[in-house]
Amino acid sequence: MRMEKILLIVNQADIAKTLSVSLKAEGYAVVRTRKGMRSLGDLEKEKPDIVIADIRMPGMEAIAIFEKIKALAHEAEVIVITDRGDTDTGIKALGYGASDYIERPIRNEALSIVLKRAREKLEAKRRLREIRVDLEKKIEAATRELWRRSKFQIRLIQSSNDGIVATDENLNIVIFNPCAEKIFGVSADEAIGKLSIMDLYPAQIAGTFQKAMKRRSRIKDLPWQEARVVSKSGKNIPVRFSGTVLMEKAQKMGTVAFFQDLREIKNLEDELVRSERLAAIGQTVAGLAHGIKNILHGLKGGSYLVDIGIEKNKTDKLKRGWEMIKRNIGRTSNLVQDLLSYAKERAPEYQPCAPNEIAAEVCALIAEKAAENNISVVTDLDACIGEVSMDPDTIHEVLLNLMSNAIDACLFDENTSKSWRVQLKTKKEKRKYIQFVIADNGIGMSEDIQQRLFTSFFSTKGHRGTGLGLMVTRKLVEEHGGSIRVSSKLNAGTTFTVKLPYEAVV
Repeated sequence: MRMEKILLIVNQADIAKTLSVSLKAEGYAVVRTRKGMRSLGDLEKEKPDIVIADIRMPGMEAIAIFEKIKALAHEAEVIVITDRGDTDTGIKALGYGASDYIERPIRNEALSIVLKRAREKLEAKRRLREIRVDLEKKIEAATRELWRRSKFQIRLIQSSNDGIVATDENLNIVIFNPCAEKIFGVSADEAIGKLSIMDLYPAQIAGTFQKAMKRRSRIKDLPWQEARVVSKSGKNIPVRFSGTVLMEKAQKMGTVAFFQDLREIKNLEDELVRSERLAAIGQTVAGLAHGIKNILHGLKGGSYLVDIGIEKNKTDKLKRGWEMIKRNIGRTSNLVQDLLSYAKERAPEYQPCAPNEIAAEVCALIAEKAAENNISVVTDLDACIGEVSMDPDTIHEVLLNLMSNAIDACLFDENTSKSWRVQLKTKKEKRKYIQFVIADNGIGMSEDIQQRLFTSFFSTKGHRGTGLGLMVTRKLVEEHGGSIRVSSKLNAGTTFTVKLPYEAVV
């Protein structure tokens, strides 16, 4: 336990001696002085914890003495000795900051009480001092941490690859990072405190923020969206943008917006489109060259047979050669027609028609070829389908392509023990769709072939196909707002399901 030091300022030697002995017995360090006014100098030298002073000193008024003591030892607890019954002086001393007062003659019990109160005040001061020091350390540490975090956040904002623009509640700009400077072409010095978002943002975005900052508005977050901003130099900059309203205890404090510069991405996208276009052109040219080469081989073969027939006057050679030439002329026509169909954008032309009648007509067109090859053609046409509004040309071309492919799938099947069969089924569905199902039990397709089926210039018919038929078919179906899917099993057959929307005939 710490030993408090007491400075006795008492003129009467006997009283000073008695107090000194008594106080030392109680464990205090005691310093005595009998120098009157000159003893006040001991206050700075000794730095006592408690001062017991007789304020009756020659040449000085009581309160003046006390004021001197407090001025020289403001941290010390001062107990003044007053005459018996002189409570006015004691109370006045208390008013000037004395710890306590005690009357003559000084009794040990009274002295113990006032000293106890003085010690409690000293202890309270020490605790407050410790708390203050500890609090100051914590405040200093918290301030350092806040400053560290603040610097980190500032660096984060400054180094962000996004343009960051923050505003106050009046939508005046308060944060404007370097990336925002690059996008808008405006320096931070020009923007912060001088511009509002109305001076900077596109009108639509600025208007949205204005609405969001209104008291009753529930708008808080603006989702990512693409926009264009105009820089100071007049450049049109593509950006990706989002923003939010900053809140504090349900109070709207300002806004923050994030801008991603899309110029480089858009340039890369344009370059990719150009590359893909060149690749598509190259693929198309390669496919055309391959298809034309096969046709030329057929034409050369046919013309060779014709030449032999003419030279040797053999009619059978002439017929065979001419048939080959006609077939390859037909292939050329089909190739050109498929290319035109695929390249040309065509909106469906809705008009009253009977889908079942179109399906029956397609079956009639392929009936002869099917009969020649012992392939039965079966129809299952939904009687509920009457006259509807659709594009009849699309229905006809799609069904003819798929039915012709189904016939070919049977012809390519090497399993001659089969009774080959092609079926065309129609069904009226809910939500104004008509379903067309074309199924065969021919050669079928593997999973790999099914995945490549609708790619350009891919054909399962080898040199006999152009590789464009199914691409054109899918294009026609999608232009009509429909869908096409395929299911197939190798050596078991294939089923194409086409769904096309219709409208009621008015």
